[in-house]
Amino acid sequence: MAADLSQIVKAYDVRGVVPDQWDEPLAALFGAAFAEVTEATAIVAGHDMRPSSPGLSRAFARGAAERGVDVTEIGLCSTDQLYYASGALNLPGAMFTASHNPAQYNGIKMCRAGAAPVGQDTGLTQIRELVERWLESGAPEPAAEPGTLTTRETLEDYAAHLRSLVDLSAVRPLKVVVDAGNGMGGHTVPTVFAGLPLTLVPMYFELDGTFPNHEANPLDPANIVDLQKRVPAEGADLGIAFDGDADRCFVVDENGDPVSPSAITALVAARELARTGGKGTVIHNLITSRTVPEVVKENGGTPVRTRVGHSFIKAEMARSGAIFGGEHSAHYYFKDFWNADTGMLAALHVLAALGGQDGPLSALTAQYDRYAGSGEINSTVADQAARLAAIRAAYEGRPGITLDDLDGLTVSAADWWFNVRPSNTEPLLRLNAEAEDEATMTRIRDEALAIIRA
Repeated sequence: MAADLSQIVKAYDVRGVVPDQWDEPLAALFGAAFAEVTEATAIVAGHDMRPSSPGLSRAFARGAAERGVDVTEIGLCSTDQLYYASGALNLPGAMFTASHNPAQYNGIKMCRAGAAPVGQDTGLTQIRELVERWLESGAPEPAAEPGTLTTRETLEDYAAHLRSLVDLSAVRPLKVVVDAGNGMGGHTVPTVFAGLPLTLVPMYFELDGTFPNHEANPLDPANIVDLQKRVPAEGADLGIAFDGDADRCFVVDENGDPVSPSAITALVAARELARTGGKGTVIHNLITSRTVPEVVKENGGTPVRTRVGHSFIKAEMARSGAIFGGEHSAHYYFKDFWNADTGMLAALHVLAALGGQDGPLSALTAQYDRYAGSGEINSTVADQAARLAAIRAAYEGRPGITLDDLDGLTVSAADWWFNVRPSNTEPLLRLNAEAEDEATMTRIRDEALAIIRA
């Protein structure tokens, strides 16, 4: 096929429509390029439940094996299960998934040994260049001695590792509703939760990459409506929703109300700092609530603010030796999990925190939800730079206002802040605002939107 790699090789991964934008022969070239760029003698590969995933994953494995690389295929897995395999086996890894994208999409998330990220600046550009060259000139000659393809089961080991990081042995019995969205949570949750004092109410655990019930994207409020209704109907203590590849988790309380990912970040940060005697760095991106750095400092830790995006979080985790990191998109990163993100480990922390005391989740998380937030609001604009300049002009020089350019533009006052940052892939500006009360947040949000949409 005449592939346009600029359309499918993103900042952090490969993602596109199958077979229109990419297919198994192209996956084989990516496997060969991944082998060459990582200079690995062995790699691990896994895939989600999408109809195209097994074929693409096997083609990638064959492409790598033809370069003389031994491939361990772990089959059906969540993305964090693939990271587990990469870390535990100390091998570069490739996960075939398009996360929460619709059924016709698929992609590859790649990492180096120990789950270290592969992104634009850490190998993905070289992989793309190699594949483009081979598309023009033909695939490279196979190695004199091809690598082997072997299968390995990692689910039990992955579950045991997670349970070794959070002690749930003494928690009170809890009833939890889990919405797997027909994604990989339906594969991992039963094994991870086995033997814990939990009554599990499963929703949409049938693996189905066509997503017949709702999109596997809990960041969209429409996709957690079923969970929000089911939790109070069951008299459950909480609800958990996973995205398609189960590397992100979203939480609703006993009333069915969503718990902010920033509140989850703060709660887990407090728990991780308690384990280290109040010592350690915690990473948070710049659109998480001000609650997060406040809680980190209150618990003795050092908060570090980063740009949005997992490659920035992971790089800062490695650089600073941070114990934990969280993003408002519900990605949670753990030093004890090779600095990789795992929604399942975050979920276990929430269960342990809730089960370790007698109150409901709404009361427990209230202390970590101190401000009024707008959520992310997208606006289509003709000229991103011009709109950002207009915001700067409107606020620069006002007394008590500070501006910074870490990621887009952040405008801060004593009792409110907002960030506007451009999308890398669409003509959008993304606004996030927060204030000490709802009225102030609404005023600041609307003021910023008026400039953005002028």
